Amino acid sequence: MADQLPIKLQEHLTLTELGVDVSDISFNTLTLQSDRFICIREKKTQREQVCIVDLKDTTKTFRRPITADSAIMNPENHIVALKAGRNLQVFNLEMKAKVKSCLMAEDVQFWRWVTAFDIALVTENSVYHWSIEGEASPVKQFDRHANLKGTQVISYCTNAKMNWMALIGISANQGRVVGNMQLFNKDRAASQPIEAHAAEFSEIMLEGASQPTQVFSFATRTATGAKMHVVEIDHVEGNPAFPKRSSDLFFPPEAVSDFPFSMQAGPKYEIVYVITKLGFIHMFDIDTGVCIFTHRISGDTVFVTTRHENGVLFVNKKGQVLSVIVDEEKVIPYILQNTGNVELAFRMASHANLPGADQLYVQRFQQQMQQGKYNDAAKMAASSPRGMLRTENTINQLKHLQSQPGQLSPILQYFATILEKGELNRYESIELARPVLASNRKALLEKWLKEDKLECSEELGDIVQPHDATLALSIYLRANVPSKVVLCFAQTGQYDNIVRYCRKVNYVPDWVPLLMQVARSDGEKACEFALSLIKEEPPLVATDQVVGVFTSLNLVQQTTRFLLEALKGNNESDAQMQTKLLEMNLLNAPQVADAILGNNMFTHFDRPYIAQLAEKAGLYQRALELYGNLDDIKRVAVHTEVLNAEWLINYFGSLSVDDSLAVMRQMLDHNMAQNLQTVVQVATKYSDLLGAQKIIDIFEEYRCNEGLYYYLASVVNVTEDPAVVFKYIQAAVTTGQLKEVERIVRDNNHYDAEKVKNYLKEASLPDQLPLIIVCDRYDFVHDLVLYLYSNAMTKYIEVYVQQVNPSRLPQVVGALLDVDCEEQVVKSLISSTPGQFSVEDLVAEVEKRNRLKVLHRWLEAKSSEGSQDPGIYNALAKIYIDSNYDPERFLMTNKLYDPRAIGAYSEKRDPNLAYIAYSQGQCDDELLRLTSENGMFKPQARYLIKRRDLGLWSKALVGDDQHPLNQSHRRQLIDQIVSYSLPEADDPEEVSVCVKAFMAANLPSELIELLERIILEPTPFSNNNNLQNLLILTAVKIDPSRVADYIERLGNFDAPDIAEICLNNGLHEEAFNIYKRFEVNTSAIGVLIDHVGSLDRAYEYAERCDQPEVWSCLGKAQLNGLRIKEAIDSYIRADDPSNYAEVIEVATHAGKFDDLVRFLTMARKKIREPMIETELLFAYAKTERLSDMEDLLRGPNIAQVQKVGDRCYDEGLFEAARLLFQSVSNWARLASTLVRLGDYQSAVDCGRKANSTVVWKDVNSACIAEKEFRLAQICGLHLIVHAEELEPLIRLYESGGHIDELCALIENGLSLERAHMGMFTELAILYCKYRPEQIMDHLKLYWSRVNIPKVIRACENAHLWPELVFLYVHYDEFDNAAQTIISHSADAWEHASFKDIIVKVSNVELYYKALRFYLKEQPLLLNDLLNAMMPRIDHTRVVSMFLKSDNIPLVSKYLVAAQASNNKAVNEAYNDLLIEEEDYVGLRNSIDNHDNFDAIGLAQRLEKHELLEFRRIAAHLYNQAKRWRQSLALSKKDKLYKDAMTTARVSESTEIAEDLLRYFVESGNPSCFSACLFTCYDLVRSDVVMELAWRHGLTNEAMPYFINLVREYQTKVDTLTTELSDLKAKVERSAGGAPGMPAPNVGQNQLLGPAGFGGRLMIAHSGSPAPSVPGAFMPGQQGGMAPPNGNPPPFGFQ
Repeated sequence: MADQLPIKLQEHLTLTELGVDVSDISFNTLTLQSDRFICIREKKTQREQVCIVDLKDTTKTFRRPITADSAIMNPENHIVALKAGRNLQVFNLEMKAKVKSCLMAEDVQFWRWVTAFDIALVTENSVYHWSIEGEASPVKQFDRHANLKGTQVISYCTNAKMNWMALIGISANQGRVVGNMQLFNKDRAASQPIEAHAAEFSEIMLEGASQPTQVFSFATRTATGAKMHVVEIDHVEGNPAFPKRSSDLFFPPEAVSDFPFSMQAGPKYEIVYVITKLGFIHMFDIDTGVCIFTHRISGDTVFVTTRHENGVLFVNKKGQVLSVIVDEEKVIPYILQNTGNVELAFRMASHANLPGADQLYVQRFQQQMQQGKYNDAAKMAASSPRGMLRTENTINQLKHLQSQPGQLSPILQYFATILEKGELNRYESIELARPVLASNRKALLEKWLKEDKLECSEELGDIVQPHDATLALSIYLRANVPSKVVLCFAQTGQYDNIVRYCRKVNYVPDWVPLLMQVARSDGEKACEFALSLIKEEPPLVATDQVVGVFTSLNLVQQTTRFLLEALKGNNESDAQMQTKLLEMNLLNAPQVADAILGNNMFTHFDRPYIAQLAEKAGLYQRALELYGNLDDIKRVAVHTEVLNAEWLINYFGSLSVDDSLAVMRQMLDHNMAQNLQTVVQVATKYSDLLGAQKIIDIFEEYRCNEGLYYYLASVVNVTEDPAVVFKYIQAAVTTGQLKEVERIVRDNNHYDAEKVKNYLKEASLPDQLPLIIVCDRYDFVHDLVLYLYSNAMTKYIEVYVQQVNPSRLPQVVGALLDVDCEEQVVKSLISSTPGQFSVEDLVAEVEKRNRLKVLHRWLEAKSSEGSQDPGIYNALAKIYIDSNYDPERFLMTNKLYDPRAIGAYSEKRDPNLAYIAYSQGQCDDELLRLTSENGMFKPQARYLIKRRDLGLWSKALVGDDQHPLNQSHRRQLIDQIVSYSLPEADDPEEVSVCVKAFMAANLPSELIELLERIILEPTPFSNNNNLQNLLILTAVKIDPSRVADYIERLGNFDAPDIAEICLNNGLHEEAFNIYKRFEVNTSAIGVLIDHVGSLDRAYEYAERCDQPEVWSCLGKAQLNGLRIKEAIDSYIRADDPSNYAEVIEVATHAGKFDDLVRFLTMARKKIREPMIETELLFAYAKTERLSDMEDLLRGPNIAQVQKVGDRCYDEGLFEAARLLFQSVSNWARLASTLVRLGDYQSAVDCGRKANSTVVWKDVNSACIAEKEFRLAQICGLHLIVHAEELEPLIRLYESGGHIDELCALIENGLSLERAHMGMFTELAILYCKYRPEQIMDHLKLYWSRVNIPKVIRACENAHLWPELVFLYVHYDEFDNAAQTIISHSADAWEHASFKDIIVKVSNVELYYKALRFYLKEQPLLLNDLLNAMMPRIDHTRVVSMFLKSDNIPLVSKYLVAAQASNNKAVNEAYNDLLIEEEDYVGLRNSIDNHDNFDAIGLAQRLEKHELLEFRRIAAHLYNQAKRWRQSLALSKKDKLYKDAMTTARVSESTEIAEDLLRYFVESGNPSCFSACLFTCYDLVRSDVVMELAWRHGLTNEAMPYFINLVREYQTKVDTLTTELSDLKAKVERSAGGAPGMPAPNVGQNQLLGPAGFGGRLMIAHSGSPAPSVPGAFMPGQQGGMAPPNGNPPPFGFQ
């Protein structure tokens, strides 16, 4: 029968399989807004969450911790709407962002998405629509009707235009469910109450209607019957009227309480589904109201539905998600067979395009044709299902029929009907196109093509192509006819689309004829087309083919353009085409060829041929570029009049040297006057390449002196040839160009100086400056001085040293002394020469001649002048040393001499002086050498220590090439260091560097000696960590016998690192002692095990330490040594199961199962691993400890029981195997085992067969009596699911004392599907009595399923206080929970939970009781508790409580948080605490931010405080209280004048400000007087300021004030004058007076006026304060005044 149903029923999923609890599947917790998402609110173990199921992909189901009253998912997007109370929020889950929110004024009773962007909100009184777009709030739609009062709203729907709305609610009345609906029309703003349970808006297409008809369907079940109604709404003018339809709803007799719950429309089939609460579905045809089908689709209650693929999707109470859709293959046959309604079947098959009525259609078509109803037949054929009658035969029949007068022909009626509803097929499109084109109505075809009403084909395109190529192209494209598409593209000029199209459809046409066709019509388009063809990979045409096409049509320009693009790769294979391109353009367009050649685009063409063509075309430059023969080049190069000079010069760079010289000669031969400049430029640019001598030879050959001179002048500055430069100097001298000679000898660096010097001497020039320059540059000073002195040209000597180069003075002086010049002349020359020479060189020159004292007075003078030149002081030092004139003082105090030079000078004279000089300059090498050679080891040691230079230490202790090592010297140095110098050091860096130096010098023995002196003897460095480490490490390497002593005597070394080094060096006992001393026990026992190899000593050490990690190490070692029992003992003492795998393997192999049981028992308590519990079971079996095995199996375990059972079975341990197989319910293996045990009891099998409560009770009693608890439990599981049998069963077990078995029985029963509240409750009571340690876990898991009051009594009797608190909390008795925690805090208190509980209590007194409790027992957590209770407690009472107990400091954090309430008691308590802690910053912030306290009282306390900042706060408080004088008195007393001035300004009192001014005057503080004028500018009166300034001589301090004052008044007067003038002019104009009359006093200074300075306008009225001034001045500011607000003064002083 199910095969004949006209519907398809499909189960999509079961929500319980996704982890959704059945209790969470209800109308209040589950919402279904569309067939995309299901949204469920879940409550899991006190945590609320929302589960969102994606029906398209259930693997994407996700949960979010969300607390809300309701949640609905958007019909289309990942957007969820949440409701919590009156607060509504919308979130985008993908973007993780809030979309919108609002707060309703009323509670929302029902809501749903009506569109993807609008939510309907139903409150108690109204209905709103809320759009999630924009910022708009919910918009009210209508008020609820009175008939919906007191009903539960279950549905709300609107039509597509959202101008009709239906709200439905249900209520109970006289034992049945009554439905009430309010139908509202927005356009009319009218409502209609209707008794209905479900409703739906939809639309249908009536026969003969131009537009769809809007209908409204609703269903109801009254006391007298059930009906389904369909009515029309919003009638469309021109549509036929829709009569109201009513049909009965069938309900079976057993469905007394059933009612229509939901209605969903199927638009495609024009049907409506009515779904009832008990799972019945009724399918109605909307047009006729006929019930097509009724069936029950769910055995459970249906509570939510939605539309799904023209069907309906729904969820039942069982959690099944089911859908119903029409079976299109069966619905029409079903209607015909079961209802016999042929018209309904015919109409539904037609508009829904369904199979099943084909034969009926054919019969009716033939019948109408026979009756002459051709138009009706045409309409029927056009609308036939699946186009079954739209055939060529039908069209041919209709084509030959004649039309009735005034009507369309049947064929046109046929086409019109199809075009109205759909599209034409291929044959229909062709047949329609012919008459349309024949009647010249091409626009209709275009319209139908745009609307996809025609099926395109090649034949249709061929018909259209003669009329419109573009339209034909569109048809060919849709019909996929590539050859015709390409032709149409070419005809319409769309050449760029041809290649793209061919590539897209993989079509290859004949391109060359196509290109020829395009070229004939449009050359430019042909060029672009050809380029697109060759750009393809591989090219679609060859380049020469394209060139052949273009040249045949004489398209030179297009050929050029094409070849430029095609040949741009410059490939050698294109050489012929490159030549063709250049040849064509040289013959027809030389300028184009010039541009091509100029861009160097091609390199593979025939260069000689193209060069000849270029020369003939007059392109000489291109010809030169291409020619390679010298004769050709010489022939073309002489045409300089047409060649670019710059290019020609650069061209010579491409020629060889010989060719360049030949061309230059040719150019001079051809026309010297014309080509000389070019030749000179070429010679200059390529001088280095061509050779200067060859160029000179050419010019001399042609006797071109002018060219030679200009050539040399251009290259002399760049050449490095001395001969060229000398030749140029000769030419310049010869031509009298002395300035040029001077320049060359000064600036040029490449001439032969000796040769030039001799030439200039011989030349006897009138000016010796060139000679001086040469001698100065090349150090011929001695020769110069001899030449000038011998020729009586001494003035040039002075010119030389004074003007040319003063730095040469030392050499000049030396030369003059050599020629026995008078000393006075020399001294005069030195004194008159500027100090731009080296004093050191001067001293050296004089010293070489043993005439140093000549400079003594000059040196003293330079020193007195403050010179910093070291040479001066070096000379003075030498003079003082030689004359023994207190040299030590000079060497030690003067820092400007050269220590190295003076030290070397002093070594042979006095080594001590040399030491002083070297040490002053840190001349390390010289000092080492000096002190070693002279035995000065003590100074050397001190210097090394102070110097702190490892490199220097290395030289002293190791030596180098400069300082060879002398063992005797090193020993003496070390003795000095150890004995005297290092003990004197007090800088750790000095000691550190010294130690590092000994280490670097590889002196371990000496290092030990040094370190012992530093560490073992009392020094500042005795306890240095690094030094102790170093001493021990050195001893380890050098003298291991000392290590043990050092370990005992030292205590600040790095023990782990030292011990590791000892181990690496074989000092095992020393390493053990280190670990032992520093209690690194694991490492210590590791030494005994791994290095000493003594397990006995290791055991003794482990006994002494008794640490788990030590026992673990020992256990591992013992296990490796196969001491299995000892190893297991060690592991047990270590409580370490980590090595369980190895222990199991070794013990099992050795058969030590008793010991293995002990180990595995311990391991099971620590970690849960299947291997541990598996092996423990097997060990129990091997040791016959079956009771332990049973305990393990009864409890939670993860053992591989089946595997253990098989092992026991194989080894003959059948009793153990029986237990194991029983635990895993492997009945096959169990049977085998029981047979071998001889146990043939069949009670359990009989009990299963009978399946009777009585039988189970009897079997259970017998099994208990025989202690067969396993069988008894099996029987008991079938009893405890019956609530009435539970208590007798518990009494039976308790009477026998079988408590464990009873608990195990009920525990196992909890997982049964039929587990009830009594089981959970009785197990909790049993736990309370017998297993209190398990009660809490049980309650946490199942608190929602126990009878809480009953378990509360049990917990009270058992004194289980934590559990009692837990139950009180979950029973919402927070007062009792808090009271229990306080009364039994030792057991029940936990801070976090107590905080959560206390804020929920209803008895306010419990708050303060809790505070007293925390004060007594948990004072450190008081602040946290107070913060949690802050919104609920009375702050004044809390503060009073802690004040009485003197515990205010304990709650300081609370006071800070509570200050936000600005409570007086809190503020005063916190302020007192801050005063006590002397926190003036916090106190200032407190009084500024919180003003509810006794400010005057606090100020009176603080003004006597000993700290200044607190007294400032007192003044601040007086300011706030407007007690200005008290504040000023405090500030004056503490000399806080800035505070005083601020107070005066804030007071806005002229009297106070002027009193403060007088105070500053009287106290003699002019700066404060000036600052006060700035601060209180707008308060003080000008006459008072003037008087005080005049009387006390403070005019300067007051002057900025007066300047600003005058400027301000002047500005005001000018403004008044302007306003007065304007006013007078206005009066004169209004009175008709003379406009030219001047206003009186205009232009006079109204400030001074007749009364002078301080006249009437300046002085205020009697008794009134001085006028307010916006600006004031800053004392000491340049330019006078600036107002306090930072604005510039009213006049221009800046």
